Amino acid sequence: MKKATLLLCGLLFLLGIVALGTRIGTQQSAVAQSSDLSSNQFVVRLYYDDPAAIQPIAATFDVLEHRDLEEQYVLILVNPDEYALLQSLNYDVAIDVARSAEFQRPHVNLPNQLDGIPGYPCYRTVEETFTSAANMTINYPDLATWIDIGDSWERTEFGSRNGYDIQVLKLTNVNTPGPKPVFFAMSDTHAREYAPPELSTRFAENLLANYGVDADVTWLLDYHEIHLLLMTNPDGRKQAETGLSWRKNTNQNYCSPTSNSRGADLNRNFEFQWNCCGGSSGSECAFNYRGPTAASEPETQAVQTYVRSIFPDQRDDDLNAAAPDDAMGVFFDIHSYGEDIFWPWGWGNPVAPNGVDLQTLGRKFAWFNDYYPVQAIAYGVTDGATDDFAYGDLGVAAYTFEIGTAFFQSCTVFENTILPDNLPALIYAAKASRAPYQLPSGPDAVNVTLWAESVLPGTPVTVSAEITDLRYSTNNGVEPTQNIAAAEYYVDTPYWITDTLPVALPMVAADGTFDEKSEDVTAVIDTTGLAAGRHTVFVRGQDADGNWGVISAEFLDITPAPTPTPTNTPVPPTPTPTPIPPTSTFTPTPTNTAVPPTPTFTPTPTSTAVPPTATATSVPPTATFTPTPTTAPTMTSTPTMTPTATSEPDNGYRLYLPYVVVSGD
Repeated sequence: MKKATLLLCGLLFLLGIVALGTRIGTQQSAVAQSSDLSSNQFVVRLYYDDPAAIQPIAATFDVLEHRDLEEQYVLILVNPDEYALLQSLNYDVAIDVARSAEFQRPHVNLPNQLDGIPGYPCYRTVEETFTSAANMTINYPDLATWIDIGDSWERTEFGSRNGYDIQVLKLTNVNTPGPKPVFFAMSDTHAREYAPPELSTRFAENLLANYGVDADVTWLLDYHEIHLLLMTNPDGRKQAETGLSWRKNTNQNYCSPTSNSRGADLNRNFEFQWNCCGGSSGSECAFNYRGPTAASEPETQAVQTYVRSIFPDQRDDDLNAAAPDDAMGVFFDIHSYGEDIFWPWGWGNPVAPNGVDLQTLGRKFAWFNDYYPVQAIAYGVTDGATDDFAYGDLGVAAYTFEIGTAFFQSCTVFENTILPDNLPALIYAAKASRAPYQLPSGPDAVNVTLWAESVLPGTPVTVSAEITDLRYSTNNGVEPTQNIAAAEYYVDTPYWITDTLPVALPMVAADGTFDEKSEDVTAVIDTTGLAAGRHTVFVRGQDADGNWGVISAEFLDITPAPTPTPTNTPVPPTPTPTPIPPTSTFTPTPTNTAVPPTPTFTPTPTSTAVPPTATATSVPPTATFTPTPTTAPTMTSTPTMTPTATSEPDNGYRLYLPYVVVSGD
């Protein structure tokens, strides 16, 4: 447990190291003033036997955050004069050739590089970062806001023609009412650290791009606020983009107006415990110069004012006073490098009043990125630092992340290691901000799965998840863990909502019994009564000590039920009546029903006179037939048909009745 022994560095004052530190500090200050500390710099290893011996070095030299606990050395950035000084003091030092070469690599554009820092296209410049943030507010107006919180030193001193605004990118769904827990992350406190601002910018882009796509991202932005100070020290960052190892701001009132060692170290300039404990320098040219007074720098003032505006004061001023267990909010200051996670205190060796809970959350973060979680004092005293301010002044759970393995980290390492390892840690930090001193002690709900993500109303849907209490780093100690005791889910209304009653629905262990530290759980969701559209299923777990963990979620889509098509029994079509033209109404004159047949008149042929044959025989005379004239039959009564006129129009129809001939008597 060599690494744990670093906690002994707080005893350096009892070991008589103060006198040695004073001697080193005096000589190093003289070297700083006689040499440009950013010229011809290289990296050396300083080996040690007693961790306490690091303290006077850390207070006066640019000791990098990287520690090798196996070989017991620290890395220090020095110039030739400083290297000679360390040798004269009989320290065991050696040049780290590989890291020096990496540090000194020329900053020139790569072939076809059009954007980014020269030689490092994955890192946006100050202007490109600000443009990206402004574009997010344009593309996601309901989710992103770009807030001006103050000015850099150069803008304060020279006006708008120089310097930059200090700006925060705030992410939250403005249509969801608060109050909401806050996760705040600042980066670029030290200008030469290329990776932190890009990590924060990518984090913001990831959240916005996945809103409405990823359920966890969606509820985070609905119910939380995420504040990202992408460029804390933009003036210094512009210097570092040229390849200079620039750490401080660019205040020309310190050291020399033209020196590359000018400025104040913003991470030693915060009010809380400023200049209390030997963790900063009073030399204006030193890399960790604390400034002439607490919060003397405009960048520091802007951060302090803004942080106090978004977090309530949850801790009394007494150094031994703890924040309440249910305090909200998480504060990050992201640096590079060292692959470490620090929490307060850094000004001294005492464990912070909420130190046990800070350690639990720190170990949780380290599970994601495999960093080394430890109280900040382990690597030397730091007074006037950002994380001590956030916790000490306000009671916020505060951390410093030292990401990566270099200031000018290669893009390959950033893209393939730093980014994928740390994005999940940032997501977890945002989740835990609702109760950072409670939720990390509980088990995590992971791998939430719906066996059918889109169903008709009333269709049962199985939800499953894993509830695990095993996601803690063991890089620096072992976190107590417990068996899983329960799991539950909510539909649409998570447990913290107060204006609508949340309904907790139980889940069961897939194997039938809650008796392990990691359990698969399941339940069947009754979708009856759920409106058509998208719903969110929230899952959380509880351990045997009664601790609930952070929530994870998944979407459930209810598809509108189809409108049934009516089935009709065939009905014969109703015949369409053919219009009958109106007929004239008439009253016929009665006629005889029986009509005798008309007699056929056959005339009697008329005899033609034949002259007598001249014979001697006597022939009797032939009678001559004279027809009797036939009298024409006389109608005794002629039928009369008188049509009765109607008021209907003449439609062209006529009724024709035959004449009836009736023979006379």
